[in-house]
Amino acid sequence: MFPFDKLDRLEELTFLDPLVAPLRTAAQAAIRPQALRDLLHGTWLGNPLHAVLVQVPIGSFASASILDLLGGDDAEDGADLLALTGLLSAVPAAAAGATDWSAANPSEQRSGLVHASLNAIGLAAWVASLLARRRGERSRGTALGLLGLAAIGASGTIGGHLSYRRALGANSNSDIEDTGPADWTDAGSADLPEGKPVLRQAEGTPVLLVRTGGRVDALVDLCSHQSGPLHEGTLADGCVTCPWHGSRFRLDDGSVVDGPSTHPQPALDVRIAGDRLQVKLRG
Repeated sequence: MFPFDKLDRLEELTFLDPLVAPLRTAAQAAIRPQALRDLLHGTWLGNPLHAVLVQVPIGSFASASILDLLGGDDAEDGADLLALTGLLSAVPAAAAGATDWSAANPSEQRSGLVHASLNAIGLAAWVASLLARRRGERSRGTALGLLGLAAIGASGTIGGHLSYRRALGANSNSDIEDTGPADWTDAGSADLPEGKPVLRQAEGTPVLLVRTGGRVDALVDLCSHQSGPLHEGTLADGCVTCPWHGSRFRLDDGSVVDGPSTHPQPALDVRIAGDRLQVKLRG
C-alpha cells in the first residue's frame, strides 16, 4: 500500500518558502479582479472549480497515451488531437489551481508548489511530444507523452493528498449539523457591544455574534474555508471578512460574497431569554 502519510513531509520543506512567498504574491497580483478570483475558486459553483477542470487534461493525456500504445496508425490523428486538447484545457485548470494555492496555508503551499512543479514538467513533456508528432517522430512523441503522463500522475497523487487528507477546498464545517446546537442553547449574556464581533461558545460550538441596532446575527465562528477565526475579522456592509484568507460572508444568512471559500457559513437563529442569549442552528 502506498504510504500516503509520507506526503505530509512535503509540508515540512521550509527551504521552499523563499520561492513560495514571491510566487504567492505574483499569483495574487495577476489574478484580479475579485470577480475573476471568485470565478476560478468556484464560489459560484459551491465547490472548488480546480477539481472539476483537471479532469479534462488528465483524461485527454491518458487517452492519447492509450491510443499511442494500442490504436495503431489509424489512431494517430485522434491521439494528436487529444494531446492538444490536454494542453489547451490545462490552462484554465492551472489558473484555478494557482488561485486556490495562493489562498492556502503556508504548509499546504509547500506541497502545492511541488504539485505545480510536477505539472509543469508533465506539460513541458507533452508540448515536446506534440512537436515530435508534428515532425513525424511518433515513437519519440509517444515516449515523451508517457513521461508527461507519469509526472502528471505523480502530481495528481499530491493533489489528492491536499484535497482529501488536508481537506484543501473542503467545507471545514461539514460536520456542524451533527455537532452544533440543534435546539436552543445558551450563548451567554444578552449584553453585546454595538457593531463589534463577539465570540461565544454554545455547548462547544464557537459562535460569532454581531449586534446591529435591535438585531443580533450569529454564524459559526470557524471559517468554512480553512477554519479561520471570524471574530477576529472585519465587519462592513453587513458582512464579515475572514482574517486568514479573505473569504467574506453575509452576517444574516452566512452566504458567500467573496472567496476563496466555496461553502456558506452555517447561520444560527438567535433569541433572548431574560438576560441571556440562546442560539440554535438554522434549519
